Amino acid sequence: VQLVESGGGLVQPGGSLRLSCAASGFTFESYVMSWVRQAPGKGPEWVSSIDSGGGVTYYSDLVKGRFTISRDNAKNTLYLQMNSLKPEDTAVYYCNVNILSRHYWGQGTQVTVSS
Repeated sequence: VQLVESGGGLVQPGGSLRLSCAASGFTFESYVMSWVRQAPGKGPEWVSSIDSGGGVTYYSDLVKGRFTISRDNAKNTLYLQMNSLKPEDTAVYYCNVNILSRHYWGQGTQVTVSS
């Protein structure tokens, strides 16, 4: 299993970023995928999940209405569109998959929201 996140960077408050997660080594279209973030000095925080077909999505109350999770099963890629970013969204963002009760993570991509 390999998960490779990209798309992070430095953005001003109110700005937007689109994160991507390229997946390989498993049947991507069969699994729920999630985004989890970790801010400096804090524990991991679940952000959003999407079902295997992409038709059902779930969001943390902290990001609901601002972030949109999606997937392209033909490209084995997970996305997170982040709009109206706030300084408190600053964190390393990871994509995650749970396969047979084992969690797999990518290396993460840093998102910094600052003026």
